[in-house]
Amino acid sequence: MSAQEYITWKINKALVLCYFLEKYGEQISIEDQHVIELGAGTGLASIVASLMGAKVTATDLTELLGNLQYNVYRNTKLKCKHVPQVNVLNWGSELEEKFPKSSLCFDYILAADVVYNHPYLEELLATFDHLCQNHTTIFWAMKFRKENTIIENNFFAKFQKMFDMEVVYDLPTLNIKLYKAIRRCKINGYFTE
Repeated sequence: MSAQEYITWKINKALVLCYFLEKYGEQISIEDQHVIELGAGTGLASIVASLMGAKVTATDLTELLGNLQYNVYRNTKLKCKHVPQVNVLNWGSELEEKFPKSSLCFDYILAADVVYNHPYLEELLATFDHLCQNHTTIFWAMKFRKENTIIENNFFAKFQKMFDMEVVYDLPTLNIKLYKAIRRCKINGYFTE
């Protein structure tokens, strides 16, 4: 998949996430909160969160960082309360080096269509686990595809062992759902039910 195809493919899910942020941003108190977006693509959700006053870190793969950085800075320059950051994040790789647990303070994690048929789902799960603290809330837009049902179900089963989740927005005509997830308590290294 080319970078252009990847960007086009992610836009619909990012729009759902942006709509939710715009509609409920005040209720979830996103202003002045620390937000990280995983697999930001064009940076649309990061841009919206920045314009709403959040302290944003937009992340994606190295090869997508130039476009992401351009979009974020072009659309937020001199318009935001906090200057957004753009960083490389390869899921599951160098997490402690780039985002040390001792200094993590993300209140929200945003993700649009990060679960599909790719070989990095375990790494994505490890990244969610690493970046989340007990107070962190995940907002994750997901498009369901018939061809990925088994992959999606396996990921959901693993994800739900670590996080309590609920559907906060549903667009059945597009097969897109927006989830809210919060880390389950961990006791002696194990997640509680």
